[in-house]
Amino acid sequence: MKIESLRDLWIDELKDLFNAENQILKALPKMVKAATDKDLRAAFEEHLEQTRGHVERLEEIFSSIDETGGGKKCKGMEGVIAEGKEMLDMDLPEPVGDAALIAAAQRVEHYEIAAYGTARTYAEILGEEEAMGLLEQTLEEEKETDERLTAIAQTVNPEAAQADDEPREGRSGNGAAGRKRQTARSGAR
Repeated sequence: MKIESLRDLWIDELKDLFNAENQILKALPKMVKAATDKDLRAAFEEHLEQTRGHVERLEEIFSSIDETGGGKKCKGMEGVIAEGKEMLDMDLPEPVGDAALIAAAQRVEHYEIAAYGTARTYAEILGEEEAMGLLEQTLEEEKETDERLTAIAQTVNPEAAQADDEPREGRSGNGAAGRKRQTARSGAR
């Protein structure tokens, strides 16, 4: 798509977001499986449902402006997800693995917050009120998810620090959490 106007740039940004959300839909189930903290698992499960709604909102916007969502690969999200997959592939002790999952998820959220904020602002400037409202709704949900992850991290990260203080002998990270992460990794391939 040749970009010659702010409207073209906005549509390009929407297509980027559409692809990003679809990549996230594929990654989140693996994160749900890998999470051992019940609150973290629940947050991932709920965000998976929210993400389905984000895709639906973007489809609604595309329909209202007579465009389609396909045709663009979000390389930024692809990279952020690849980094998260690297964390899933590590054999980490339970609380450390959850801390790593939170870090990976927050990178995703921050990318989305920036992208949705930009798309919402473009919609406002272009007078696309309905799209602006839908984008604002998603932006707020992304911010809430980030805040929830921060709150979970306040419990998980100190637990991960305690794992650092435990004697290294006999602690391989291959307990139930290691097996659970191994299962999640196997499903990721």
